[in-house]
Amino acid sequence: MRYYILIGILMFASCKDVPQTTEVATNKVESVSNDAQVDIADIDLEIYDFNGLKSMLSTTSEKTYVVNFWATWCAPCVKELPYFEKLNANYANKDVEVILVSLDFPNKYDSNLKPFIIKNELKSKVVALNDTNSNTWIPAISEDWSGAIPATLIYNKDKRQFYEQSFTYDELETEVKQFIK
Repeated sequence: MRYYILIGILMFASCKDVPQTTEVATNKVESVSNDAQVDIADIDLEIYDFNGLKSMLSTTSEKTYVVNFWATWCAPCVKELPYFEKLNANYANKDVEVILVSLDFPNKYDSNLKPFIIKNELKSKVVALNDTNSNTWIPAISEDWSGAIPATLIYNKDKRQFYEQSFTYDELETEVKQFIK
């Protein structure tokens, strides 16, 4: 219940138990991108509860991960997404991976999230977090996180930093450079 209240408050104030295995949402709805018909059923949206997402939140490798928590209904989140996409493209050969964790409501995956992915031609990995037990997973990501979005976690095997803020591209790049050896 706290999760829904939190999301409701965030929607109006600011943008500031499912199986542990991956599901694939595949309802057929068509959308238009670049004047071509695209079937959203072709998008294999990975849907996780927090236990399933945990493996994406730590590493023992040198690779740096940039995990952004966002939603299609959050204007500051949508505004900064191109910066994450640019970072993903510019740093792919520098062992950096961007993961976009959508906090959209499950009943909006086909009507909002998948069309958004197509329309904006997102190339970064997009997954959906479907876990209403926010009292558990929010502090597990960061003890300092109020639950507001956008929020970003940057980490590799040696360093981990959480940011409850929006980024410009330059700010995001500056932070990521601190993780690259």
